[in-house]
Amino acid sequence: MRRPDDDERAQGAQARMVATVMAGTMLFWMGAQWLGGEMGWEARFVFLFDLMALAAFGWALFVTWRLWRNRGGN
Repeated sequence: MRRPDDDERAQGAQARMVATVMAGTMLFWMGAQWLGGEMGWEARFVFLFDLMALAAFGWALFVTWRLWRNRGGN
């Protein structure tokens, strides 16, 4: 079994970061939705959390696509 080179290690670290961002975003979004409901926040404030979650998921999708392209996917 060969050892991964520096480029493969960097891609692995970036993939772990994407996974962490996705999981953290989902937990943050669910917590914000629950907290907003409990505290009676206006819908426009809760919608800001939706937009932040969409931005984070969009970033994760872009980085995942870039990792896939760098690995030689079609």
